[in-house]
Amino acid sequence: MTRGILVFRDQHIEPKHQVAFSSRFGELMIHVLDQFQYPGHKEILVLSNDKDDDGTPTGFEDAGRYWHSDLSYQKSPSLATMLYAIDIPPEGGDTMFVNMYRAYETLPDDIKERIEGKHAYHSYTRNYEKNESVKGLRPKLRDDQLATLEDVTHPIVRTVQSTGRKALYVNSGFTYQIVGMDEDESTEILEALFKHCRKAEFRYVHKWRFNDYVCWDNRSTIHHATPYDPTKRRYIHRTTIKDPLPVV
Repeated sequence: MTRGILVFRDQHIEPKHQVAFSSRFGELMIHVLDQFQYPGHKEILVLSNDKDDDGTPTGFEDAGRYWHSDLSYQKSPSLATMLYAIDIPPEGGDTMFVNMYRAYETLPDDIKERIEGKHAYHSYTRNYEKNESVKGLRPKLRDDQLATLEDVTHPIVRTVQSTGRKALYVNSGFTYQIVGMDEDESTEILEALFKHCRKAEFRYVHKWRFNDYVCWDNRSTIHHATPYDPTKRRYIHRTTIKDPLPVV
């Protein structure tokens, strides 16, 4: 809650251990891309470029290559995410994190005034293809998957209830419109916020090692996965914890 990110090096755990440990912090969320669940543990989303014998992906290869907060497009979004790196490429595939407390605190006063009390829409589907890093790499959403998704609104500035601190709660991956504002003004403000959040001074870049176990607070950070050589294997298990409290 104070740092936003915790890194545990050299962990050796099985899927059941990750599920058990993650569950100590709250209810686990099931990702809409259910074809990439770890067999026997639907709570684990497999992030990987592995494919089976007929070339069908067995993991979500194109996950998170844009700035986002995990599952902010849900009515009850994520409290935290935990990633366990089993196999990583020798170069690339880093994860960049931004401290959204600092991003809010350093906003110009005029922008703070314009976003005070405002809400914005978040959507998983609106930018689904736009967020694709390579055309055709993201799986097409099935009708039953689409039926579970709908746009939601959240405060642009949220108070993280466990710390009492204010953090920006927008991201270019899922946030697309300010409620009750005309499109031009909304775009202007959101683009200014997205640009501000990308400043290096708010950023930590995690360079993965084998058997890293990394946990982060989705309420006060956003993150972005960087590219890597697709001929090199990447295999990571992800669990996501639901926030039991409303976004305020």
